[in-house]
Amino acid sequence: MHRPGIDRPLVMGVLNVTPDSFSDGGRYLDTPAAIAHGLEMVAEGADMVDVGGESSRPGAEPVPEEVELERVIPVIKALSPRVRVSIDTVKPAVAAAALRAGASVVNDVSSSLWEVAAAGNAGWVAVHMQGTPATMQAAPHYDDVVSEVFGFVLDRARQARAGGVPQVWVDPGIGFGKTVAHNLSLLHHLPELVAAAADAGCAGVLVGTSRKRFLGLLAAPPGSGEPLGVDERMEGSLATAALAMVAGAAVLRVHDVAVTVQAARLYGPAA
Repeated sequence: MHRPGIDRPLVMGVLNVTPDSFSDGGRYLDTPAAIAHGLEMVAEGADMVDVGGESSRPGAEPVPEEVELERVIPVIKALSPRVRVSIDTVKPAVAAAALRAGASVVNDVSSSLWEVAAAGNAGWVAVHMQGTPATMQAAPHYDDVVSEVFGFVLDRARQARAGGVPQVWVDPGIGFGKTVAHNLSLLHHLPELVAAAADAGCAGVLVGTSRKRFLGLLAAPPGSGEPLGVDERMEGSLATAALAMVAGAAVLRVHDVAVTVQAARLYGPAA
């Protein structure tokens, strides 16, 4: 579950090499800027860096495969000698190319690329998403969000483990086709997912709440009608990261690496 010598939940830094990601779109689209930010996160204590060349924010549209490859491959080649790198993609060819370039984890919001991970002897993250980024927040609906989301990712995880993926994490997909109430319910029931993931032979649970819109809605002043801005959501991000640690999460996917690493060091080992 943990990196040798690391007795705490792992911190995965988010590196969006995109023009339109919700938190930092365009800031690291330039390759040297992306590499520099990745190295900054390593210096801050990131255990992994998650490199993505196609936004999965609500309303995002797909980008051509060749564009995504141009964005991510030089960054992965530069960072992989310094830190464990994951590739955030839904395209099989991009995932395979990223693994050849030095990535060792496929972070997969489509939960469909486990065969690519198995072929590359790489880790894989099974993420739950209702719909696609373009449609997922239009009208999210579940009869029982906890059982449906947890059942889905655990089923995919078992399939991947049986298919030869050496290391599998499950991610309930906070914000990916969920209302505020759905997100809070999933967070409340995280200990159940942690226990079930262990029983399924998974490496653990990955949680990504960082800077997401539901945090801005929850923290907005009464009557404002508008969520707090992305740059005003660090407190909520850190609070939900701490909640995930207490629940036993193995990996925290975050934008604010330094403060999350500090919190993880204070917390100690994941349950």
